[in-house]
Amino acid sequence: MEKKNIVQNAELKVKQYFERIDEIKEYNQEKVLKAFYNNKIGLEHFASVSGYGHDDMGREALDKVFADVFRAEKAVVRNHFVSGTHTLACCLFGNLRYGEKLISVAGTPYDTMEKVIGTRGDKRASLIGHGVLYDEVPLINGLDVDLEGIRNKVDETTNMVLIQRSRGYSLRKSLTIDTIRQIVEIVKAKNPKCICFVDNCYGEFVEKLEPLEVGADLIAGSLIKNPGGGIVEAGGYIAGKEEYVDQAAYRLTAPGIGSEGGAMLNQLRLIFQGLFMAPSVVSEAVKGAVLASQVFEDMGFISTPKPHEIRTDLIQTIKFGAPEPLIEFCKTLQSYSPVESYLTPIPDEVPGYDDKLIMAGGSFIEGSTLELSADGPVRPPYAVYMQGGLNYAHVKIALKGIVDKLLK
Repeated sequence: MEKKNIVQNAELKVKQYFERIDEIKEYNQEKVLKAFYNNKIGLEHFASVSGYGHDDMGREALDKVFADVFRAEKAVVRNHFVSGTHTLACCLFGNLRYGEKLISVAGTPYDTMEKVIGTRGDKRASLIGHGVLYDEVPLINGLDVDLEGIRNKVDETTNMVLIQRSRGYSLRKSLTIDTIRQIVEIVKAKNPKCICFVDNCYGEFVEKLEPLEVGADLIAGSLIKNPGGGIVEAGGYIAGKEEYVDQAAYRLTAPGIGSEGGAMLNQLRLIFQGLFMAPSVVSEAVKGAVLASQVFEDMGFISTPKPHEIRTDLIQTIKFGAPEPLIEFCKTLQSYSPVESYLTPIPDEVPGYDDKLIMAGGSFIEGSTLELSADGPVRPPYAVYMQGGLNYAHVKIALKGIVDKLLK
């Protein structure tokens, strides 16, 4: 077996799926373009104000563009969000009060969210520490959302459901827009006032529709993932119904300020441009994930999603069953990175996680997961979570190197 043949043969098998990815890209690119010209974006919107950031016309226009793209009543887009987890925390703390109930309907959420909720970590700082009630709907066989379980658990006492679109560090299936639609319909039938909140990280522009278009009330994500186009330096966004976005914005800043303040520190042009580039860059990353899926299936590993399956996020999971190939994968991917290729990643402690993680990806933006990267907790089943790729060619080159190393 030669690395060249494995990757080239896999590419021949998956090219039939690329037409569908390109169709989604063009649909989303047109949607973004329309939002720009509907809001008459001009060079004047790239200038920043200082201090409190009052009356920043560029920031206000940016919020409106994001709101149009995601079909929201309102959006808040800020470089002040430090991570996707930060945007989610603002939504949760902003919209939940003492004695109200949150239910995670797609099993246990992502590791960092457990500390926000309070099932791990400092309870006093968490939602539970602030008196919020919490429950979960377990997955079926650890893979599929239990729609009947959601129907049985959600009632008039449920104030918010958390719908995590991406799989996180688990082997469960990521949630397609159609699955999110089904969840929302069930929740609203049981309690029309319940807030359906979607963690949209890794999912933007992978499908034609976004969660708000199928009935969700609130979404949030990171600008160093999909909607930043690979060039935005920091930040996140929240979008949805105005009343819920406003409450979340009060947690980002303060009551009485909300989305009306915050100097953008000369980041406006980058965020506008990153959003414009995002549909095309996301499609390149999705093509790379499809190729990776086929490559590792052909090598005998368990890789999900399968090459032919509908994609709803960027993440490709490869299960190794042992720590050594997981570590070797990450080391090799690092060596094929454009930045810091000379470094060797090793498993280590990371804030927000209980297990040691190994993380690879020499990215232009530190921590950017729209750029080609991979990481995973060093725990059974020893799976690596590969995501991103600013261009398909880079993913293909890196895969050749990884295959060669694993075969040796």
